[in-house]
Amino acid sequence: MGKLFGTDGIRGKANRWPMTPEIALQVGRAVGYLFRNKKGRHRILIGKDTRLSGYLLENAMASGICSVGAEALFVGPLPTPAIAFLTTSMRCDAGVVISASHNPYYDNGIKIFGRDGFKLSDELEAEIEDMVLNESIASFRAEDDEIGRAYRLEDAPGRYIVHLKHTFPKELTLDGLKIVLDCAHGAAYKVAPAVFEELGAEVLKIGVSPNGVNINLDCGALHPEGVIEKVKTEGADIGIALDGDADRVIIVDEKGQIVDGDQILALCARQMQREGRLKGGAVVATVMSNMGLEKALKEMGLKLIRTKVGDRFVVEKMRKGGYNLGGEQSGHIIFLDHATTGDGILAALQVLAIMKKSAKPLSELAFLEKYPQTLVNVKVSEKVPPHEIPGLEELVSDFERELGEEGRILIRPSGTEPKYRVMVEGRDEERIQEIASVIARHIKEQLP
Repeated sequence: MGKLFGTDGIRGKANRWPMTPEIALQVGRAVGYLFRNKKGRHRILIGKDTRLSGYLLENAMASGICSVGAEALFVGPLPTPAIAFLTTSMRCDAGVVISASHNPYYDNGIKIFGRDGFKLSDELEAEIEDMVLNESIASFRAEDDEIGRAYRLEDAPGRYIVHLKHTFPKELTLDGLKIVLDCAHGAAYKVAPAVFEELGAEVLKIGVSPNGVNINLDCGALHPEGVIEKVKTEGADIGIALDGDADRVIIVDEKGQIVDGDQILALCARQMQREGRLKGGAVVATVMSNMGLEKALKEMGLKLIRTKVGDRFVVEKMRKGGYNLGGEQSGHIIFLDHATTGDGILAALQVLAIMKKSAKPLSELAFLEKYPQTLVNVKVSEKVPPHEIPGLEELVSDFERELGEEGRILIRPSGTEPKYRVMVEGRDEERIQEIASVIARHIKEQLP
């Protein structure tokens, strides 16, 4: 058996190790045991997206939680950030999300939030992993009347909707705006339309008919083509494409042009700086964010602080440095004043608020000039640290000297697959593609 936890919780093919009901039950037991308060009831919140396998795993998880004397609170399909919010709002000891985010329906995953609404540290994940794989939790069982109960929290969607609306300026409405909204047949299929409609927008809905197997299928943040087309044909003001668990968003302006996470960060940073709400004089993003974002922030007198890929690393850096805006190019945007994790609906609301305050179309507001960027995936037989690949450092150094300050090269091994990701950025699109191809070929030759 390998490790349970990857870069974002546990993930794999549903009903295959590690995403089996047996493992879910043991994880439930470990979470229920580990996050007990010293006094009173111990409550663990369980949410999910719309995958067929969610039924299989949430009930197994609840069984494990109840077996150690804790209570399980079911909230049904809700976005990942909703579980983080409700965990703290309900004063629960932990929150569990059963979701594989943007992956196809046949995958699933388990993400865990502590009582503070933040994802678990590596140390806590390791402790849970040890309990499960070494079966050290097996001896602890609640006795007789101490066995836990399971409840359904019926008003969970309403609580989250109210929370989201409170992040939108009270003096504003969305009256007069036409929004195309794609919920990817995922966790936000009910709450997202309600939020925008209750604030006054006309909402044209896509991806709001989940059937257990159509989540993320040719729709949502990974496939915004349907939103682009509908924005153009309907003359909408904005398109909003969420992923399966709605923790990230890709936005489309009124001309049908993509506005990605980097552009959202630049737009929001400028507005927050103007209003005196941006903390720390910086924005936190990952190594994948475009050089254009760094340049735009520098012109505003702000810094770009980079982390490893993964929203949890962005959040960690934000918390340590006292920053309140961060995110990823892929659309995970974290507003730490309002949420503890990425929230696609919340991010879209902040962009809509800027549109309303400025009375300008989004195409005039999304000002970021991006550098051409190319990404090549290289499948290999085995992964070693990049500096151990013969001749790679010398090759990369030569290309970095050529690119100078107008480009950069990033090579990183995938955290979940036997492959390397080669990213090259620069002014000349044709040249950076050539450089990426040469580097990829060199890696393949050295590690066939």
